[in-house]
Amino acid sequence: MTPAARLSAAIEILGDIAKGKMADRVSAAWAKANRYAGSKDRAAIQARVFDVLRNRALYSFAADSTTPRSLVQASLTIEDGLSPDELHHLFDGAKFAPVPLTVTETEALAGLPARLESAPAHVRMNVPEWLLPELQSAFGERLEGELAALNTRAPVDLRVNALKATRGDVQERLATENIETDPCDGSPWGLRSKSNARVTHTKTFNEGLVEIQDLGSQLTCMIAGVQPGERVVDLCAGAGGKALALSAMLSGEGSVIACDTDPRRLGRLKPRADRASAGTIETRRLHPFDPNAADPDLEDLEGLVDCVFVDAPCSGTGAWRRQPEARWQITPEKLEAYRAAQIEVLIRGARLVRPGGRLIYVTCSILPSENDAQIDAFLKEMTMFQERDWQSNWPEGETMPAALEGPRLRLTPHSTDTDGFFAVILERVE
Repeated sequence: MTPAARLSAAIEILGDIAKGKMADRVSAAWAKANRYAGSKDRAAIQARVFDVLRNRALYSFAADSTTPRSLVQASLTIEDGLSPDELHHLFDGAKFAPVPLTVTETEALAGLPARLESAPAHVRMNVPEWLLPELQSAFGERLEGELAALNTRAPVDLRVNALKATRGDVQERLATENIETDPCDGSPWGLRSKSNARVTHTKTFNEGLVEIQDLGSQLTCMIAGVQPGERVVDLCAGAGGKALALSAMLSGEGSVIACDTDPRRLGRLKPRADRASAGTIETRRLHPFDPNAADPDLEDLEGLVDCVFVDAPCSGTGAWRRQPEARWQITPEKLEAYRAAQIEVLIRGARLVRPGGRLIYVTCSILPSENDAQIDAFLKEMTMFQERDWQSNWPEGETMPAALEGPRLRLTPHSTDTDGFFAVILERVE
């Protein structure tokens, strides 16, 4: 493909994403429908698409337009440093190239440098304006550095399946399949790929020796302190990434009950568990919950569970590196709905914890309203629970992440080189 044809493809993909579709799915669908595109073509197109998604606020402000064409033109100007004349050569209407620049687009490009100089804070940091006050309260003077890190490309992290292999063995096997990795500090199972090679196409992956899982996600599982023989409930399991990690911590003794309201997501866990030889996992579909009535799905477990892991539904602001389009799809109404769901799962999970057991609350959010505010409100009402410092559950001999001080675990790309996560240990004392 020519450079101009790659731009046409990026504009097409961005148009589909603008309709509310997930970027990775749109990109995968485009690649499947356009098999003539080589690996370098796909990589270049994806890089352009994700650059635009990460910097949409800045690019739309600079271009004075939100159309995919204008955003790509701003990306070429700001990111690549191309001149208007160079853009005219790319947007020339030749076969597979974008149609020529309009007079309006040419004028917008001429005024782009001046508009950049007057960009307000939320534009420069590429976040929705309405979210900026909460982000400022979360990070204070660290705000720009934290948001800049959230705007970078995420690494590919892997979790070695301790039920079937050691980290060293998996590292060697992946190397024979042309995937070089480095051990991750903090997680005894973690490996970070040195490239963006497709791990899911390897024999090592297909034999269940490794899963793709961000290091931050692995660290939240570690503080759960799961021990062989325990009964564990993963209350919002989804496709089961954390359930698989928790099951490996059981070393084949005990049980993980993976629960979710979506049977399609939960259905994806069984083949993953079979591949991983995670025989301790069972699944339950959850139905609507009324806090004033008996739990229709989990009543038999009330007061009997050693560890309830609540990976709560949330805004996903901590995962913006992986889903940059999500920052433009969140709304105040959606955020309020997530908060209501978080309260519900906390209440539902609390019922299950035995005296002396623990409830682990986790979000991949960096917003205080989904994190500290929810835990503070929970502890005020649920006096049978006390907060435990996450460091007290940290495995001896493992490097602690460079998280911020305090009993609540806070991970961010800037501080710990992981996705953004928040995790709290709540112990039932009566």
